[in-house]
Amino acid sequence: MEYAILVFGFIIGFYMAWNIGANDVANSMASAVGAKAITLRQAIFIAGILNIVGAAFIGSHVTDTIRKGIVSPEVLNDPHVALIGALSALLAAALWVSFATWKSLPVSTTHSIVGAMVGFGIVTGGFSVINWTGLAAVVASWVISPVFSLVIAFVMFKVIVRVILSQKDAAGMAFRLSPVFIGMAVFVVIMSFVFKTPLGKNLALSTPVAFLAAVLLSVFLGLAGKRLLLRFQNVRTGQEGAEGVFRRIQIGTSCYVALAQGANDVANAIGPLALIYFLARSGQAGATVPVPFVLLLFGGVGIAAGIAMGGARVIRTVGERITTLSNSRGFSVDFAAATTVLMASKMGLPVSTTHAAVGGVLGVGLARGLEAVNFSVIFRIMLYWVLTVPMAAFTSMLLCKIIGWIL
Repeated sequence: MEYAILVFGFIIGFYMAWNIGANDVANSMASAVGAKAITLRQAIFIAGILNIVGAAFIGSHVTDTIRKGIVSPEVLNDPHVALIGALSALLAAALWVSFATWKSLPVSTTHSIVGAMVGFGIVTGGFSVINWTGLAAVVASWVISPVFSLVIAFVMFKVIVRVILSQKDAAGMAFRLSPVFIGMAVFVVIMSFVFKTPLGKNLALSTPVAFLAAVLLSVFLGLAGKRLLLRFQNVRTGQEGAEGVFRRIQIGTSCYVALAQGANDVANAIGPLALIYFLARSGQAGATVPVPFVLLLFGGVGIAAGIAMGGARVIRTVGERITTLSNSRGFSVDFAAATTVLMASKMGLPVSTTHAAVGGVLGVGLARGLEAVNFSVIFRIMLYWVLTVPMAAFTSMLLCKIIGWIL
């Protein structure tokens, strides 16, 4: 029986990782594909490799058994109940993300796990074991993430238009100001790496030290980036030349987001699987469990498989169906999404990279006017955001009963 449970756990763990890859790849690559900075095939290849690297080498080797503190740890006191809950929550979250991906709509895989854990908690311990304040914060993030990102992307693109694209020598101005934009991107990337990835958190750098290091590296890499651009950039004038500058910066930011996605999101699949693994092997698990390297690698490969086999659907929705993207708009989207996640996290607000990415795309669309945005797609995406927690919770409750009866 123990062997059968482990096999089932690995199957649904891989299935969840597959769905994370298929749905969340849009967070990193949709704007780059939509802006034609890279092709869809290139995006899938790059994101797949970077997600494996991020999951295996930057992902956390310790995971919380109760994701995001939404459910009281007391529900794990009975190992048998905890095992049923982990299996049902993992499968419920995977099924919802799979359905959303089939519909080509981006949803938060983290919120799917949260909703599934809520369902498990209600079945096993009643409504009293749910941290309703924490759940309310998750609900609030449906507004916080996209609005933050929308505003930042809107302002950033307007600044780019004013200081570069509207100038007579747009390409020359883009080159002259490239250290500023490269430096801004590098600053956000470094700060995000330190505070938003498991490996970065393990470094335990204080905010002042991280800030100083980020500033120094931003200045150095901004100037170095300008030299590289002058060396490799094709000689083009006007807006076409300016867009070429942002194309290269955008590819860099997209690659970082893909790397961070593997590091952060692998826990959504491997966290519950690690709990199942230790419960099946030892019959007990605490508030946190160790995650072996092989499980992180397993999760990374699952994410990469999902990117390769199903990632194109959501990439096209976010990158092409909301609004038309250029390289400068794509840079604004990536910068806004990364900045939103970093700022909100430092303020203690729960955010979703998925929501921030969509908000950024909406922001650059609105910068060109209401007619530039496909609001029917936006409304469908928002509907699925709202449905994520209750649908994952309801499915988890059903599966808890079914799996409990089987076991």
